[in-house]
Amino acid sequence: MGIYLNPGVENLELDRNTPYYVDKSLLISKLNSLINTNSRFVCVSRPRRFGKTMAVNMITAYYSKDCDSHHIFSDLKIANDKSFEDHINKYNVLNIDINGCLCNKNNSLTVVDFINQSVVPEIVKSYPNVKIKAEDNLAIAISKVYEATKEKFIIVLDEYDIIVREKDNKELESFLSFLNGIFKNNNVSKAIALAYLTGIFPIVRDVVQSKLNNFEEFTMLNAGYFSSFVGFTSSETKALCEQHNLDFEEVKRWYDGYNLNDIEIYSPKSVIDALRNNKCESYWTQTGSYEALKNFILLNFEGIKDDIISMISGSRVHVNVKKFLNKLDSFNSKDDVFTYLIHIGYLAYDHDTEECFIPNYEIKNEWIHSIENTPNYEKVLNVINKSRQLLNDTWALDSKAVAKSIEETHMLITNNLTYNNEDAFQSVIRLAYFYADSYYTIVNELPAGNGYADIVFIPYVPNKPAIVVELKRNKCVNTAINQIREKKYPSALELYKGNILLVGISYYEKSKKHFATIEKA
Repeated sequence: MGIYLNPGVENLELDRNTPYYVDKSLLISKLNSLINTNSRFVCVSRPRRFGKTMAVNMITAYYSKDCDSHHIFSDLKIANDKSFEDHINKYNVLNIDINGCLCNKNNSLTVVDFINQSVVPEIVKSYPNVKIKAEDNLAIAISKVYEATKEKFIIVLDEYDIIVREKDNKELESFLSFLNGIFKNNNVSKAIALAYLTGIFPIVRDVVQSKLNNFEEFTMLNAGYFSSFVGFTSSETKALCEQHNLDFEEVKRWYDGYNLNDIEIYSPKSVIDALRNNKCESYWTQTGSYEALKNFILLNFEGIKDDIISMISGSRVHVNVKKFLNKLDSFNSKDDVFTYLIHIGYLAYDHDTEECFIPNYEIKNEWIHSIENTPNYEKVLNVINKSRQLLNDTWALDSKAVAKSIEETHMLITNNLTYNNEDAFQSVIRLAYFYADSYYTIVNELPAGNGYADIVFIPYVPNKPAIVVELKRNKCVNTAINQIREKKYPSALELYKGNILLVGISYYEKSKKHFATIEKA
């Protein structure tokens, strides 16, 4: 029904029965260090299908009274942690799934009414000697149990933010009062050993924050010491691939890209489905409609189209993530849009450079689907559709066809202000060669020989040539090829010796005429 008092181990047992289970139990060690401290209120947000509910199942199984869960944890990492015996099965755990409450309540009740009517009788059954009245709400019931027994509660709220996302003002008002009554009331908060909130979005930074400003937040912008528990890490994913005979490098190309505190994070949904089907394709994005993404990229904020084209081309763009209020009705700039998309997983974020980008091949495909049949992006799709032919022309050493295609792309996706920008020109090349992602890992400014090669195509498909691209402006195209050879850029591609193409591309500002030359190394 969405509400459980001391739910026991059954849900964790079901999770553990999967052949793709990953041991994330050291999350409990982190939480144990917070119990009964001023840091005991935590909110961990992450995109859908990134393992939120599995974490909840593990947390509730470990802490719940009225059961012995030693057996389910005995072979997990937490069993060897020094805090393991200190807290196992020592607390009343309230596991409240707000989405489940919304689905199961009748229309005459608010979610808060449903919670009170469902869980307070359970507390009465567990503590018949505590004088809890029928009309008492959850906050009062918790307080009375603590005053009578000194026993503390752990509260786990799953999908805590769904009422904010549903934008139901009646539900939101009563829910805020509920949160305030539990977490900001000194008589109740002292009875809480730990509170763990999880959802897609961080805490809304206006009315909701005033109710939850004692919570420490861990998000896709800064997951802190919870980073390794947000999704599957690179080492965990690699171990699964080796166990189930799936090419890790292919999995990495499809699903890697989220970097949290220097930890590479993969979507568990995508990895598990790829293992189950023994095939990499789009899985995570099947759990939601691309229309949601499409609606946001059509917002008419200045610069949003250019930045989206740049990211589809493989570049990164600066984003100010500090202005967004985490509300779905408060989009005031492209920064707000991009910050929102970071939280829901359609963009990744580099905390050090304050840039966002499309994280991997799976998500890039979703972006392409989202701009289909969209007038503002027809030219971009035209370039993408022609990119297969451009790659074939490159393999065929057809320099005239390559020059013509790059020239058309340069005109289509840049304006007068960006046409001669060096970074923009690299984006032009990346977009023109969009289809090359099916065969190559593409790297800008790769350290090679005695310098940095502008763009390098490193094949992950057998028998395809590596490609080194050098770009020039207002110079003879032969100078590009000469630079590749003189600075020994191909030396970085020794594995592909005998199968390397050198591509020089040059254009002239005044005439906007493009030239290309292609040679075998």
